Amino acid sequence: MGMSQYGMKGHGKLAIGVLGVALAAAFAAPAQAEDPIKIGVIAESQAIAGASIPQAAQMAADEINAAGGINGRKIEIVTYDNKSSATDSVRAFQRAVSEDHVNAVIASYISEVVLALEPWAARLKTVMITPGAASNEIPKAVHADYEHNKYTFHGYLTSAALSQEVCDAAKDLLVAGYGMKTSVIMSEDAAWTKPLDEGYEECLPKIGLKVLDHVRFSPDTTDFTPIFNKIEAAKPDVIITGISHVGVQPTVQWKSQQVPLPMLGISSQATNSTFWKDTNGSTDGVLFQAVSASDVAVTAKTKPFAEGFKKRFGNYPSYAGYTAYDEVYYIADAVKRANSTDSDKLVEALEKTDWIGTVGRVQFYGRDDPFTHSIKYGKDLSGLILQWQDGKQVTVWPAALATGKLQFPAFLKVTAAK
Repeated sequence: MGMSQYGMKGHGKLAIGVLGVALAAAFAAPAQAEDPIKIGVIAESQAIAGASIPQAAQMAADEINAAGGINGRKIEIVTYDNKSSATDSVRAFQRAVSEDHVNAVIASYISEVVLALEPWAARLKTVMITPGAASNEIPKAVHADYEHNKYTFHGYLTSAALSQEVCDAAKDLLVAGYGMKTSVIMSEDAAWTKPLDEGYEECLPKIGLKVLDHVRFSPDTTDFTPIFNKIEAAKPDVIITGISHVGVQPTVQWKSQQVPLPMLGISSQATNSTFWKDTNGSTDGVLFQAVSASDVAVTAKTKPFAEGFKKRFGNYPSYAGYTAYDEVYYIADAVKRANSTDSDKLVEALEKTDWIGTVGRVQFYGRDDPFTHSIKYGKDLSGLILQWQDGKQVTVWPAALATGKLQFPAFLKVTAAK
């Protein structure tokens, strides 16, 4: 009898214990919401254009956290240096998802890297946004197989949009301003420049710049003398560039050899304010495309971010710094609107993004557009053309945002149109 009594008491304690655990769990449920929102950042931390990516992402997270986070949850940035390697990037992506349990990934300014990661974003059902890769193939893959590839977003302009922007600017600045009629395309041989160069080939003649020659060089090129000699022999009015992984070497040699032709186009490294020092000032006069700049209020957010970045890191960000900063903000905004970090819900929320960032108004093309999930290029996000002048990056296009006029070094034989 006594035994069963004790037994009963024991069971009673057990039942209360279980109930207590259940109650505690019920009360603890809201505490789960306090888990941080984790964003993985896989980038080229040692590269001139890539270094700004993790720095800008951290800056955005710190600002969001200082303002109370998202629904009370902090943003945590987990960074991985991919050493500019696709293999290292894939390993980092797998680790980010399986071990570090990130909710989304911001990855790379290199198209080959993003193209290698896109199938992994599909397999691991994890949102990935690139702050700087340009290849048309990234959004085209989303369009071709939406159900699988919908987790990838293209947070930078496609090569098609970039070539269009360069042509729009060249028409205003060089054809109208200097009466230029001929060009030579000079691009590094890479995934992102194939569609860029196709775009150039198509739009340059339309704006009145005949293409006399088209040079594609290996990114490993160390001596650009023969390339510049070949271009000079064609006697064009301008060199239209598509360079990203290289930049210092051709710019230094362009100056040291006094190549009498202006350069306008994509030069990713030139977007970082360290480029003047990196080239010992050889970049003076170079015209390059950017999505944002420190000297111009593309939006009310642009200058405060650029100045805050410089104060914290010692230099103005590269183009991918502006986009990475915006991406952390609109990922956080999507989490807030979805009230969830579930990947599919996050995709739906990101598709409805309408965010005023440092680069302009960010919206994504929909499923019916060939560039599904790429940011829209147009009046709300038109990009800029800057020129290096006396150690500073000066915005020269579009006219509505320009902070200065074109100034060319003496060795460039260019005269303004009458």
